[in-house]
Amino acid sequence: MIATKIFQHQDYELHCGASAVDNGRFVPTLVVSKQVWPTRPRTIAMQRGDFLTEETAIDAAYSQGVEWIRNYG
Repeated sequence: MIATKIFQHQDYELHCGASAVDNGRFVPTLVVSKQVWPTRPRTIAMQRGDFLTEETAIDAAYSQGVEWIRNYG
């Protein structure tokens, strides 16, 4: 099961998620979409990390998304 939260930052929408792994921990997922044309969604590769809760994994995805926007947006 994947928990997902959607955030808006500047002109972008961040779909931050957390998916469960075998040992009861979570890994973050991130998709960034521009809110104006072109709106092509981009799946951002996340560094593999095991987080104890869904919330911490989602927070890590959000931080990575804001950094991606700052560097490439």
